[in-house]
Amino acid sequence: MKRSIERFLTTHTGSLPRPEDLVRMMFAKEEGVPVDESALRARIRTATFEVARKQAAAGIDVINDGEVSKPSYATYIKDRLAGFGGASAPVTSYRDLADFPELARRVFGDPGRSRRKTPGCDGPISVRNPDAYRSDTENLAAAMAEVKAAEGFLSAASPGVISLFFANHYYPTHEAYLFAIADAMRHEYEAIAQAGFIVQVDCPDLAMGRHIQFANLDLAEFRRMARLHVEALNHALANIAPEQSRIHLCWGNYEGPHHFDVPLREIVDVVFAARPAGVSLEAANPRHAHEWRVFEELKLPPGKLLIPGVIESKTNYIEHPELVADRIVNYARVVGRENVIAGTDCGFGTWVGQAAVDPGVVWAKLTSLAEGARIASARCW
Repeated sequence: MKRSIERFLTTHTGSLPRPEDLVRMMFAKEEGVPVDESALRARIRTATFEVARKQAAAGIDVINDGEVSKPSYATYIKDRLAGFGGASAPVTSYRDLADFPELARRVFGDPGRSRRKTPGCDGPISVRNPDAYRSDTENLAAAMAEVKAAEGFLSAASPGVISLFFANHYYPTHEAYLFAIADAMRHEYEAIAQAGFIVQVDCPDLAMGRHIQFANLDLAEFRRMARLHVEALNHALANIAPEQSRIHLCWGNYEGPHHFDVPLREIVDVVFAARPAGVSLEAANPRHAHEWRVFEELKLPPGKLLIPGVIESKTNYIEHPELVADRIVNYARVVGRENVIAGTDCGFGTWVGQAAVDPGVVWAKLTSLAEGARIASARCW
């Protein structure tokens, strides 16, 4: 993983706007409508090329495939792993939305969120479709050969977030379930690393998990559960160098009050126990924009680097480059400029069909991210 040695590098969290025709094909597949698989694979490949070009044109340094092959950052695993044939039990409530029923209906009525499929685990988990992640790596490698970028990354669901969305009806304990998922996901993580890309593991379970599965736990109990999730993640990443992996910490990519979000200060030590060197975290939205101050008191562990979100992912406001620069410099001053890569709060297409931010605005936001990084670099070098 490259560091910001001569200037601030830029990246993002993962999902980006998908072409409308691809969205329609993926919706159809999710609904059980027959889809020409060869045509779908071909469109995913061309969409990967398109999204790589757009990232490079916006000035993003560390790029990916936009997650164009996945119905969402987590639920895609139902198509890649065996053992998930049980009844679907979708998440229909978050703790912070309980007092706002109209807002809850709007959030869970989002076309992407409402159509997601989360079949429960009803048998032993194993890899069912290794060709899927091979296609991801091959498509991104081919696309990156045509654009100028510093590095590439591919995202994958963490064992913990899979356990959050897919109910366990088979394993005797949550711990046994977690580690079974970890053993199966190890193959995808290692395939990404072996292809030469950064492995980004999405870990909203370490923060958003407090809204859903672990809403009834007190802070000490939640921290113990989060440590268990980190242990499973480290088990799955044991063969990957920390410098070739990063995690994304998320409190939930939805426009809600978020007043029950667990503070970063209360979980950051657990997050830093994870093997990956890079930590991507929300740092631009109104609930977490102040948390750079945590690092005025907390020393960044050796070898770690931060990827703070300096662009918000749920609003159509285009952040001014000077504001972006201010946010980057705040982090650089407390953890060191070489330990900061400028990122985004979360993805812009977390679920297929999700459109909180207009696609054109997304690319303008990423352009502003790159412009802000150039301003911040001029201030810090």
